[in-house]
This record gives sequence, structure tokens and C-alpha cells, in this order.
Amino acid sequence: MQTETKPKVLNRLNRIEGQVRGIARMVEEDRYCVEVLTQLQAVRAALLRVESEVLRDHLDHCVMGAMTGDDLSDRKAKATELIDLLGRASR
Repeated sequence: MQTETKPKVLNRLNRIEGQVRGIARMVEEDRYCVEVLTQLQAVRAALLRVESEVLRDHLDHCVMGAMTGDDLSDRKAKATELIDLLGRASR
């Protein structure tokens, strides 16, 4: 991961961790289900944003480096890795 991306991702993950702890407290306190569901949706959206940021970093750094490099096996490996990743994400 690129050095400028890592702190942003870690910061977002720490906030998400706090959100999840807050949701656990809501459940313990028997809060209204719709309130809990709303917070769960917010966490899911936040995780998708982190996933997007990590994917963008991977494409900009790892994949682009392989595609512009001379190592054919590395290019094929990165392409296969991306196809597998996107296949899992669509399930």
C-alpha cells in the first residue's frame, strides 16, 4: 500500500471500529431495530468506501507497476488476481 493511502485507510477503519462498538452498545441497550439497522447500513457504506480506496491504491500502484513492467508472468498474475477479486465482489 502506498504511504499516503495507509494512514487514511487506518483512520477510516478505526472510525468504523468505533461505529461497530456503538452498534453493539445499541443492541445491549435494546435500542429500536430501525436505529440499529440504520447504523449497520452506515458501517457497510463506510467499509465499501475503504474497499474502494484500497482497490484504487492497488490499481494505481501494484497493478499499474506490473502492467508497465517487463515481467510477463507478473502482468498475468496481476490480471488473474483482479479477475478473481472482481468475481468474488460480484457474489
